[in-house]
Amino acid sequence: MTLACRHLRRALRLETSSPRIPKMRPSLSRAFWTSVTKLGVHTKPRMPPCDFIPEKYQSLAYQRVLEINNQHLYPPRTAYFAEPLLLHQGHMEWLFDHEGNRYLDFFSGIVTVGVGHCHPKVNAVAQKQLGRLWHTSPIFFNLPIHEYAEKLSALLPEPLKVIFFTNSGSEANDLAMLMARAHSTNIDIISFRGAYHGGSPYILGLTNVGYFKMELPGAAGCESTMCPDVFRGPWGGSHCRDSPVQTIRKCSCAPDCCQAKDQYIEQFKDTLSTAVAKSIAGFFVEPIQGVSGIVQYPKGFLKEAFKLVRERGGVCISDEVQTGFGRLGSHYWGFQTHDIVPDIVTLAKGIGNGFPMGAVVTTPEIAKSLAKRRFCFSTFGGNPLACAIGSAVLEVIKEENLQENSQEVGTYMLLELAKLRDEFEIVGDVRGKGLMIGIEMVKDKMSRQPLPPEEVSQIHEDCKHMGLLVGKSGIFSQTFRIAPPMCITKPEVDFAVEVFRSALIQHMERKAK
Repeated sequence: MTLACRHLRRALRLETSSPRIPKMRPSLSRAFWTSVTKLGVHTKPRMPPCDFIPEKYQSLAYQRVLEINNQHLYPPRTAYFAEPLLLHQGHMEWLFDHEGNRYLDFFSGIVTVGVGHCHPKVNAVAQKQLGRLWHTSPIFFNLPIHEYAEKLSALLPEPLKVIFFTNSGSEANDLAMLMARAHSTNIDIISFRGAYHGGSPYILGLTNVGYFKMELPGAAGCESTMCPDVFRGPWGGSHCRDSPVQTIRKCSCAPDCCQAKDQYIEQFKDTLSTAVAKSIAGFFVEPIQGVSGIVQYPKGFLKEAFKLVRERGGVCISDEVQTGFGRLGSHYWGFQTHDIVPDIVTLAKGIGNGFPMGAVVTTPEIAKSLAKRRFCFSTFGGNPLACAIGSAVLEVIKEENLQENSQEVGTYMLLELAKLRDEFEIVGDVRGKGLMIGIEMVKDKMSRQPLPPEEVSQIHEDCKHMGLLVGKSGIFSQTFRIAPPMCITKPEVDFAVEVFRSALIQHMERKAK
């Protein structure tokens, strides 16, 4: 069934079916529904139907799962909610917990499930490869890695045609960091404040989000520079970013001259003049920052920054772990939205729709520089099962027009969420592109001070109780992070927006007491 047919079929079901509200524990449901009832019927969003029936959960008791988690897993408490979700099954944009409650997944396992949970085509390919060949390591040829390498390289512009396969985004960025230094013969690498490039000891030097840092020596030669955030930074206005929704900050720029971009470029030049050596190894950048709250830069900034880096002998690395594979809608890769071609691209997350997989793509020249200095080998990189799944993901994105769906449905969602920004004083900013969206919460729009984390967490919990799962991020944990599977539909967006509106109304009700 085509995606368009699925949209129509779901819309018809939405009009005719009875609502299905996720079940809740007695301790939560009474207080929640009492509050909602007081606010009026419109605050009880109607969950779109789903004709998938999950298997009945028949395994460990919930309490036993909690005990095992606390005794044997590190860190002992990574759960997202006060009452952790025990998820049992997934189907496309839906998740089901151990009690059979249904949730609309608008976070995709941290921006990872691109084509949908347990997509039937990806499942079928994985099962077929499981029965044929799991693993060989790169010392032998296998058909899936060669087929996938050809398909993936065809989606990238010249001269980005040499691929190194890895198992994760952190590993990919580690390797890209090594490539930059091997090719340039320089040490210093720059990344933005607020950047997240992974959690391995080596790459943590480029990750500049405070709660990921450690009170231990970090990687040497890593320098941070000011992030050109046009909402929270010192400069920015209402025409700066590549998004259907702009910041409400006033802008006096001429149509062809962004003052904010120029001012942030001066800060970047200052970093080049003071914090790093005369010659540098490179510059790492996410086309849109993910962990720090879907932060976008002024149009034209990266193009100018790349030129400055290359003048210093450095290479430019685009971290596409979250922005790649059509998620931004208008383009397949995030760097294309900035009209640039990097020297190295790193991939993970959506590359395997949740299967552990990553890749580094670079030029033949840079690949040769690394080969001269180090034999690069990964036992599991290019695993036959991973590459078969990767190929299936590419095919589904194309066959179901998921990049186009990201553009259409994502733009629709951004515009609908912008109405909430205009309606509620605590919604400071709505931003993003395609299906990578941030909603930044503030005490008030004038000060832009972050809404306290405990208040953000309560809104987050309220969304969950109504059947919507979204992410949280930002330097101050003040931003809701929305990145659903790319197969979602407009009726599901309508439900999500109404859930969020209801959660905001409940928050205002609590504050008024």
